[in-house]
Amino acid sequence: MALAPCFVSFAAIVFISSFITSLLLPSAYPLDLNATILPIFHVDLLEFSLNLEYLEADFFFITNGVILQFGYQEVGHIKEIKNVVRGFPMPQLDLSASTFAKVIDQAIDSPLQPPFNPYANNVSFLIAAYLIPYLFSITSKKLVTGLLGIESGQDVVIRALLYPLRLAKVPPYDIDVDEVTRRISSLRNTLGRAGSKDESLTVPVNEGGEGRVQGNVLAGDQFSVAYNRTPEEILKIVYGSGNESIPGGPHLPNGYH
Repeated sequence: MALAPCFVSFAAIVFISSFITSLLLPSAYPLDLNATILPIFHVDLLEFSLNLEYLEADFFFITNGVILQFGYQEVGHIKEIKNVVRGFPMPQLDLSASTFAKVIDQAIDSPLQPPFNPYANNVSFLIAAYLIPYLFSITSKKLVTGLLGIESGQDVVIRALLYPLRLAKVPPYDIDVDEVTRRISSLRNTLGRAGSKDESLTVPVNEGGEGRVQGNVLAGDQFSVAYNRTPEEILKIVYGSGNESIPGGPHLPNGYH
C-alpha cells in the first residue's frame, strides 16, 4: 500500500481528500419514498453513523491502492443512508497527526516521543486505520446488514495487512504492532464499559478459535461469533469519554450531529 507522496504537505493532502469527497457527494438526495418508515430512534442512529462514514471516507481518500477503495465504498454508504434519512452535510473533521497522537497516547498511557504520526509511514497509517472505529448496532436491518458486510470486510483487510507485521516495531518506537493494537482494543473496551468486545491481532491461545490458536485476524467471542455493541456503548467509545451523555470525539472538533 502506497501513501501520498511525502513531499506533499499534510494540509494539502487533507484538502484534496475533502475536495474529492465533496465532489462525490451531492448536497441533497431524494428520499426513497418506497422505503420503510423508520422509528425516530433508528433515524437518529443512522444519522449518527453518517458522522463515522464521513470520517472514514475522508481518511481513506488520503491514500491509494486497497485503502482508497474503502473511501469510495464509504461514499456509497453515505449516499445509501441519505436515501433513507435526510442526513446532513459533511461535518468539520480533524484528521491531523496531532489528533491521532492524542488517542494513541491515551491508549499507550504515555506520551510517545516523537508524537505519533499516521502519515509518516505505511505501518503508522495502518495503525491509524485500525484506530478508526468500525462500530455499528442494529437499526434498519436491511440497510445495516448491507453496511456491516462491507464495514466488516474493510476491518478484516486492515487486520490482515497488519497481522504479518505484528512483531515489527512501529517506527520510530520500541513497541511492536501487536502491542499497539492490543492497547487500542483495550482502550475501546475500557471506554465501552461492557467487558471485552474488542480484540487485537493476537490473543492467548485459550481465547483463540476453539482454544487452539493465538492468531486473531477475525475477532470473535468464545464461539467465534462477532461481537455486538449497544448504541450507548458506541457513543461512549466514539465520544472518547466513556459516557454516552458527554459528547465530543477527537476527530470532530464541533461534535457529532
